[in-house]
Amino acid sequence: MVRLTKIYTRTGDGGETGLVDGSRISKAAPLMAAIGDVDEANSAIGVALLHIDDEAHRQTLLRIQNELFDLGADIATPAGIEGALRIQPGQVERLEREIDAMNAELEPLRSFILPGGGAGSAHLHLARAIVRRAERSLVAAAAEGGIGADPLIYVNRLSDHLFVLARLVARAGQGDLLWRPGATR
Repeated sequence: MVRLTKIYTRTGDGGETGLVDGSRISKAAPLMAAIGDVDEANSAIGVALLHIDDEAHRQTLLRIQNELFDLGADIATPAGIEGALRIQPGQVERLEREIDAMNAELEPLRSFILPGGGAGSAHLHLARAIVRRAERSLVAAAAEGGIGADPLIYVNRLSDHLFVLARLVARAGQGDLLWRPGATR
């Protein structure tokens, strides 16, 4: 368990930060961009939770927030460390099952969706977009090595999960806002 008794350490004042194994890297490294994007996605989900009353949706999002901390630990731990916390295929499979179950409740898409449909849905769309950025950052960091396939797969499914959940939350609010190609010409 993590125990923090002092919040500032001054060890990052020179532009470096520590990884789980104690090694130090630049705060500008692609890996740190990925970790930051995952953290931002987690924060965006926290804001979305302020606008979602459905308890089942809330519990799902709280579990995802915890998994995003697991993801951060995974990517902050260099490969080859025994007993490291890693994203597991079962977490991806659960996201897929949930996507399928939620999507079965929705009408098929007739167009692309504009972010909106109510406050909860709009915030979930924002979280989804941030997860997509986190995925791009993870791909860039993975190109330098040390990131396994499961974190990449997890964030890819998570963005799909948040999209479908946003549609489900919108259904209880204002409904999907559909893109109307060329409507303002």
